Amino acid sequence: MKKYLAELIGTFALVFCGTGAIIINEQTNGAIGNLGIALSFGLVILVMVFTFGNISGAHFNPAVTITLWLTKLLNFKEVIPYLTSQLLGAFMATFILKFLFPENINLGATLPTGSLLQSFIFEFILTFFLLTVILNVTQSSKEISMFAAIAIGSTICLEAIFGGPISGASMNPARSISPAIFTGNTNQLWIYIFAPISGAIFAGYIWKSMKTERK
Repeated sequence: MKKYLAELIGTFALVFCGTGAIIINEQTNGAIGNLGIALSFGLVILVMVFTFGNISGAHFNPAVTITLWLTKLLNFKEVIPYLTSQLLGAFMATFILKFLFPENINLGATLPTGSLLQSFIFEFILTFFLLTVILNVTQSSKEISMFAAIAIGSTICLEAIFGGPISGASMNPARSISPAIFTGNTNQLWIYIFAPISGAIFAGYIWKSMKTERK
């Protein structure tokens, strides 16, 4: 239960701080800015990985959980509890944000600014890079894995800086599902479910192939 509670709290923090930054930026006419939003996402993940990494592995993302299972780094019996905890944490965060900012229309939902294909490709590639970093850093030597939180948080921040204005730089189905459900913006939700998961799985396949080759 410690693992699942850690996943719930960590995903709650991610959605509350990350999408909260988007909402506050809208409410204050751009006081935070895209850079501030990107830093909010990156820093909250950095802090949560440092906090819960040794308890649950600090997934906070269904795409990460599914990929770790497929690469045999996570037992199948833990997959559903992990996913449930992540989604519950995300929904709790959006519920509170809806209570705090009832007049906000999108609640930080991820919405394409260009074509659907453009956002799908962006989300696929961004998540591919994220999982590449996660797998190579966390499954490396102890000296390198000590800096996993910094590497992962920095990757999310970097990708959110340039990918955010195009696709929203979700890279995380849980982060996108909860505001989409609360606001009814579900028409493009499939992009933010399938693109991150497929990009993450592809990264897992590449990582496993490289690992086998090294052996």
